[in-house]
Amino acid sequence: MPASSHHDIPSLQLVDICKAYGPVRVLNQARILVRQGEVVALMGANGAGKSTLAKIAAGVVEPDNGQILVAGKEVRLASPRIARQHGIVIVHQSTNELGAPGLSVAENLVLDDLCAGTFGTLAGKRKVKQRAKAVAAGIGLELDIEQDFEELGPAHRQLVAIARAVATKAAVLILDEPTASLSAGEAARLFAVVDRLRGLGVGILYISHRLEDIRRLADRIVVLRNGRIVANQVCPLDLPAAIKAMIGRDLDAIGREHKGPSSGKAVLTLRQVRLLPGAPKFDLTVATGQVLALTGALGSGKSRLLGAIFGLTRIVEGEIVLSERIWQPRGPQEAIAAGVFMAGEDRWRSSLLPPATPGGDIAGTIAFPHRRRWFPTGLVDESREQLAAQQSIRALGIRCRSSRDTLDLLSGGNQQKVVIARWQAASYRLLLLDEPFQGVDVGARRDLITAIRTGPPDSATLVATSDVEEALEVADLVAVMRNHTVAGLYDLRNGDSASFLAAISVVEHDETSDLERAVL
Repeated sequence: MPASSHHDIPSLQLVDICKAYGPVRVLNQARILVRQGEVVALMGANGAGKSTLAKIAAGVVEPDNGQILVAGKEVRLASPRIARQHGIVIVHQSTNELGAPGLSVAENLVLDDLCAGTFGTLAGKRKVKQRAKAVAAGIGLELDIEQDFEELGPAHRQLVAIARAVATKAAVLILDEPTASLSAGEAARLFAVVDRLRGLGVGILYISHRLEDIRRLADRIVVLRNGRIVANQVCPLDLPAAIKAMIGRDLDAIGREHKGPSSGKAVLTLRQVRLLPGAPKFDLTVATGQVLALTGALGSGKSRLLGAIFGLTRIVEGEIVLSERIWQPRGPQEAIAAGVFMAGEDRWRSSLLPPATPGGDIAGTIAFPHRRRWFPTGLVDESREQLAAQQSIRALGIRCRSSRDTLDLLSGGNQQKVVIARWQAASYRLLLLDEPFQGVDVGARRDLITAIRTGPPDSATLVATSDVEEALEVADLVAVMRNHTVAGLYDLRNGDSASFLAAISVVEHDETSDLERAVL
């Protein structure tokens, strides 16, 4: 169990914080405190106000009402620079907000020193490199510090930002979904860094919906729902109760909401499938009309399984059966032709076209993967494209001016609606969705869940999600994945919600322990 050091005066206190954007009240008298050497986990559904509260604490956003106290003294954090001066540093969730493109990794690691003029007017490369190596060593980060920062993937960008924050010797460190872009090994390294910082007396506000993170790190859990604090737990933590507070509903009632058939004709059957050499084999079946969620820790095999079904990768052993026929797609084109559709995790890389691209508007995006079937002569019928787009806009409630809007003009939630709409614009047998609710607000998520659950009756859907709440809301069945195999299957229609939550807590706790032994 994590050890915490408690002091009379909290490092950071937010008291009765209120924030509204127009008529929408994002935070309503929210209260939270972080003591020295304490990790406070802030939980909440998408749109609950977690990131807004974090940004207020970090000086990015000013509250409408309420008090902010640092070491017992009221302060006004009018900017991130002022917050840093008070010892409060935030590492943002979005990797697009991390670092300075065009500079090297080394320069990004010492960016605060460069901006403060610590190196003097002429910052020699040798000095910068030496300091950057020391900053990287602070969290055990090993990478080529001379490469361009833009060449880094999301995981390494996140780690560079965390290393920078650690180097400032912050009194309070705010981590907003820090493991969202990290592999399992990188997450375990981050946990070790958090432990070390806690031992040094740093207070940490840790925003996450990942149970494995919270169980591993948290001294205390604070749950935010609809802008209000609805639960505050200390060790020993009761994660199912925290999730129930976060969702705001009885877990048993969730199962009663699911109306997928208890049995039907098998759309997809996996027999003794092995995803990676050495990984345990597993079986899995999804029938017509059913939505099955794959959930588990990052790196548990969810995306790899979807990729194998879609023809992006191959299984090592076993059989995949699609509608009673052995399924061995040679690539996505063959999968799409057979009615197996997939929306990848990163919508801009896998589903959306750049705004300047011909066909980069809503209508063109929806029609793009279907053009060969819709327009076999090669001549695009714009009226058909427009009709399909307008039907999708109505069906999913896509907020736009017209079907000619480019995707960059839409919010994240509406972009994702277009992604789902493109695959629902044609009949399919199997729909594969990888993290379909990422970066989506709570209202858009509700619309997406409705669309997913009202697919063609003779089809099935697999949804990969690391968010337990999303799995509970969207699925009839939930398969918990661990170490590239299915560790448990739960039928939410039969009241398995509570047992599923208890099981996933144990699975994620065990998996985190395994990672610690491997990495530390």
